[in-house]
Amino acid sequence: MHAAYSDRYVIDLPEHHTFPIQKYRLISERLLAEGTLAQTDLVEPGLATDEDLMLVHTSDYVNRMQDGQLTDRELRRLGLPWSPKLVQRSRSSVSGTVTAAGIAITEGVAANLGGGTHHAYADHGEGYCVFNDIAVAIRVMRRERAIQKALIVDLDVHQGNGTAAIFADDENTFTFSIHGAKNYPLRKEISNFDLALSDKTGDKEYLATLAEYLPGILKSFNPDIMFYQAGVDPFFDDRLGRLSLTHDGLRQRDEYVLWNSMQSGIPVVITIGGGYARNVSDTVEAHCSTIRAACQIFG
Repeated sequence: MHAAYSDRYVIDLPEHHTFPIQKYRLISERLLAEGTLAQTDLVEPGLATDEDLMLVHTSDYVNRMQDGQLTDRELRRLGLPWSPKLVQRSRSSVSGTVTAAGIAITEGVAANLGGGTHHAYADHGEGYCVFNDIAVAIRVMRRERAIQKALIVDLDVHQGNGTAAIFADDENTFTFSIHGAKNYPLRKEISNFDLALSDKTGDKEYLATLAEYLPGILKSFNPDIMFYQAGVDPFFDDRLGRLSLTHDGLRQRDEYVLWNSMQSGIPVVITIGGGYARNVSDTVEAHCSTIRAACQIFG
């Protein structure tokens, strides 16, 4: 299986910053070391162009982000300090999802070992998300006439508010989100289908909820491509999670989503999304488990 990855995904952040940015390097290293992926499976993404970004984002936001002209309030909302490397990282991460989408259309599955920046809106970033990689990938694939209908299955513990807002009036994009009811963002947007779960929801209830709704959405919407936002922050020991899934529950979740896409003949793009476990090794293991499941099911 091919996966997009770049060393640009990792930049220096202030000490003790909440965002575990080193996880991207650790994920790629673990997958290579254990043989799940070979070096030849990794694809180096380029940098998303202004033209690509402006399919989703306003020119004002893209230009001010590029030039480091965000206000202090905007930077607080983003949660990341501005730097030229942050801009490069963000453009590279978007390009990774665009690249993975192109590969998935041909091969059935591909991943970005980054991405999933679903809190980014058209005119601003927030929640550690600068540009919305999934939204840009969908618009790029449509521009190239590779797809028409896109399904976003967002299982990050935090609702993809930016993605929901961007596609609110787009009948060819279906946003499906299972997230924590009392978690960030405080003000939720309206996805096509939202399922807000109570604190401490565990494996059994979560998996039953997923199984109740996903097959019907796949059948009724019949997308040309699926973007699977595979955040692992529903994990029970996640600092920002509030749900109670185990490693086994997350693995079963991934297998169920990917098996359904494979059985339906729908190409799937995997993005990493969030993960903030107290032990970063738990986050890395959970993300690696998603890629292992994809290799097993599509292999």
